[in-house]
Amino acid sequence: MNEQGITILGLGPGAPQLLTLEAWQHLQSIPEIYLRTRAHPVIAGFPSTLQVHSFDEIYDQNHDFSEVYRQIVERVLEHAQKMGAVTYAVPGHPFVAEATAPEIVRRAGEMGIPVRVIEGISFLEPVFSALQMDPFPRAVLVDALELGALHVPNFPPDSPALIAQIYSRQIASEVKLTLNAFYPDEFPVRLVHAAGTPQQKVEDLALYEIDRSPHIGLLTALYVPPLDEDTSMEAFLEIVAHLRAPDGCPWDREQTLQSLGPHLLEETYEALEALDQEQIDNLREELGDLLLLVSMLSQIASEEGFFTFPEVVQGIHRKIVRRHPHVFGNVDLKDARGVLRNWEKLKEAERKENGTAGQKGILDGVSKALPSLIRAQEYQSRAAHVGFDWSNIQGVREKVMEEWEELQQAGSPEEIEKEIGDLLFAVVNLSRWYKVDAETALRKASERFMARFKHIEQEARVMGKSLGDLSMDEMEALWQQAKRQGK
Repeated sequence: MNEQGITILGLGPGAPQLLTLEAWQHLQSIPEIYLRTRAHPVIAGFPSTLQVHSFDEIYDQNHDFSEVYRQIVERVLEHAQKMGAVTYAVPGHPFVAEATAPEIVRRAGEMGIPVRVIEGISFLEPVFSALQMDPFPRAVLVDALELGALHVPNFPPDSPALIAQIYSRQIASEVKLTLNAFYPDEFPVRLVHAAGTPQQKVEDLALYEIDRSPHIGLLTALYVPPLDEDTSMEAFLEIVAHLRAPDGCPWDREQTLQSLGPHLLEETYEALEALDQEQIDNLREELGDLLLLVSMLSQIASEEGFFTFPEVVQGIHRKIVRRHPHVFGNVDLKDARGVLRNWEKLKEAERKENGTAGQKGILDGVSKALPSLIRAQEYQSRAAHVGFDWSNIQGVREKVMEEWEELQQAGSPEEIEKEIGDLLFAVVNLSRWYKVDAETALRKASERFMARFKHIEQEARVMGKSLGDLSMDEMEALWQQAKRQGK
């Protein structure tokens, strides 16, 4: 007898024999059924007296799946209101990789419509049987449509992942490009086709080959084994927390937010040195050291009850999205200058929200702990963002010469100090106009000086002399020799 309200029925993974007994009995007891899609093998085994309707025409009329699912939900609810009873069937299980069933249940509850759910075997059971593996304890379930729209994978790379709905070569290609951000082309993966049906097939292939498979169809899933161990942020955070635990490292347990501050600055400069010298392996290592400090500081803050690492991530995530409405919103900005000016407007709006407008200016956010060259360039950049800047580089050059002349005329030590500071500030501004980082330029110049001076020292030793024994002309000749060798 047909029940009142909505019955949501799971059709299982495909083979008719995998229908549950409850589902089969219900199919025999009803006159008609509404299917999300007819593209499912089990439909061929339906009772001959059952009148079958589907919502495939909605798929044909829309390319946006969210709109397709919205319309299907509306239709099912309308049928329930008009007819008093309706059976709606979906592939697999109603609550596994199924967008419409949960929404129907939610909306029906608000409308006072009773809902019965008839379980079905999901695609997961036959897929893991085909793979001959247990998904526990850490397998991740991923939607191919969501993953393919991203730039990096949205799951920890040291966990195995099952990616469902690889229903076309285009989707496979999009998923492959996203996975390539973490996984190499030759990484071994497995495509599972038509699991739970007589056509079931498992393909072992390299990641770069997945969009070339001729077997891809509506019932295709991709299994991605774990990448190397210790490649996820979650695993690293566990290591950091362990260092701070009672059975951890005595030195790490003694550290505080304040004690780690100098290490943060030191590691930053080591990363900058690796950048300057274009030592990519060293850069990777130094970025790891920086990540350790960020994680350790967050761990200590969590232990003190200040904030957690997810809150750090959430804060910067929201800030970046908020300050890039031209990327994540509908603001149209034509160039980098427009982006920077809009950035300052957004920060001013944030200050108003925080109640700090009028109390802090745009330069107040620049840390006084920064090296002076960096701080000077940041001051100038922020002022330029709101239009306080020279109209062309010629004005900047003239300002440098003006400050040089004022230094020439300075008399007292105090005046000389002031004018040298003004000259340095003007040179930093010139560096900014040339799009050169002043701190990096000076750091590299210091490194060149050190290398050339070492050359003089070495040549003096070869000559059997000390530096004090060399004349200025001899040192200058060796200096020029070092310059030529450096080029």
